[in-house]
Amino acid sequence: MKHPTKKASEMTVRELASYIDYSVLKPEFTEEQIIELTKDGVRLGCATICINPGYMELCDPYVKGSDTMLCPVCDFPFGTSSTASKVAQIEMVAKYDSVKEVDIVANFGMIRGGQWDKVRDDIKSCAEAAHRFGRELKVIFETDALNEDQVRKMVHVAIEANADFVKTSTGFLTGFESHGATPEIIKAMMEEAGDKIKIKGSGCIRTREHFLTLIDMGIDRMGIGYRSVSVVLGLN
Repeated sequence: MKHPTKKASEMTVRELASYIDYSVLKPEFTEEQIIELTKDGVRLGCATICINPGYMELCDPYVKGSDTMLCPVCDFPFGTSSTASKVAQIEMVAKYDSVKEVDIVANFGMIRGGQWDKVRDDIKSCAEAAHRFGRELKVIFETDALNEDQVRKMVHVAIEANADFVKTSTGFLTGFESHGATPEIIKAMMEEAGDKIKIKGSGCIRTREHFLTLIDMGIDRMGIGYRSVSVVLGLN
């Protein structure tokens, strides 16, 4: 995890934006909306724009020459495709020079069923695919569907699978209460992770106070929905 050298409240907008993966994942977005939001993330200096894989060619030109890169999200939001199809999707998006990282969703039904070896093998194959292209892999646990013991165990599974980040939520889970990246669940993940894997919080980060708190805790990255980016950055 990061070890900030100053309080989040003292950081510039640009420094704060470097923690953000700007989420542009709503399936109802038109191409015009996707372009507009991608350009906004680039203007602010966000780390990446999280997009669905079908929009790689659309968004690629708008991040060229900027500090912002793309983070395609594969097998989203359920994580229930076969490993072969996940790997194929990663290979399709990771070849772009504009890609910094790739997010995937762990099969959280298998996690709930205690099928740790299957989950580990699935993530490992995905990590190998991303690493072949020099990209990092983030693994979404969907923490609101899990208990704390399962979340803690999954941090170690992701480390064993050579993933680069562990991540809380998709923001698209139904049938469960939405808590997302609470300080409590981030703390639990950090306790297991140490310095062996990076932490990304996502889901329900909608206030500046929450955002700054997670930075001060040492979080590495946060997925922020398009409506909340200006709020957490203190721009409105």
